[in-house]
Amino acid sequence: MSTFDERESASETRFVLDAAKEFKAEAKRNKALGFWAAELIGKSDPDKYALEVIMADMEEAGDDDVFRKLRKDLTDGGADISDTAIREKMAECLEAAREEVYGLRA
Repeated sequence: MSTFDERESASETRFVLDAAKEFKAEAKRNKALGFWAAELIGKSDPDKYALEVIMADMEEAGDDDVFRKLRKDLTDGGADISDTAIREKMAECLEAAREEVYGLRA
C-alpha cells in the first residue's frame, strides 16, 4: 500500500469517526433538550419525551425538525418561550454535548 493510499484510508477512517461523534453529540443534545422542555411543560415521563425529541431528529437533515417539535410542544404545553430562546438552548446543549463527546470537558 502506498503512502497516498494509507493517507486516504486514514482520512476516510477519521471522517467516519468524526461523523459518529457528531451523531452522538446531537443525540445527547436532543436528550438534554427533551428533559428541559419536559420540565417546562410538566411532562409526567421526561425519559419518554426525551426519546421523542431524539426521534424527531431523524425526520430530516438539520435541526429544524427538532426545533419544530419543541416549538409546537412548548406552545401546546403553555410555555411562554421565544423562538430565539429555543435556538439558544439548542446551541447551548449542543456545545455541552460536544464537549462531553469529544472529551473537551474534564
